[in-house]
Amino acid sequence: MAEPEIDDATFRRRLVDLRAELQAVEATGDEAAGVVELDQSRVGRLSRMDALQAQAMSAESRRRRQQRVRAIEAALSRIEHGDYGWCAECGEAIDRRRLEFDPAAELCIGCAEKGEQ
Repeated sequence: MAEPEIDDATFRRRLVDLRAELQAVEATGDEAAGVVELDQSRVGRLSRMDALQAQAMSAESRRRRQQRVRAIEAALSRIEHGDYGWCAECGEAIDRRRLEFDPAAELCIGCAEKGEQ
């Protein structure tokens, strides 16, 4: 196996910046995630349904942000342990272009495609 040609410092910086962006969005909070009032005298049925839908979308967005932060933290850990740039499935080097697209990628494109099937 050839060493992947990866500048760990550059990818570490990108990952830390991505994590900070996601955490900033999380810290701002999201009013749509709040409890939806069921008082029909204040909010009509359609408005309440819109609020419930916005609440569900906000909760899903939060879940995805948290999942992405976990993936970024795992990538930072791989950098610290010298495993960054190697596929977690097959052990081959992950193409640099894939890491440039998604610096938190833990699988080579071949293994990622197999996992989607």
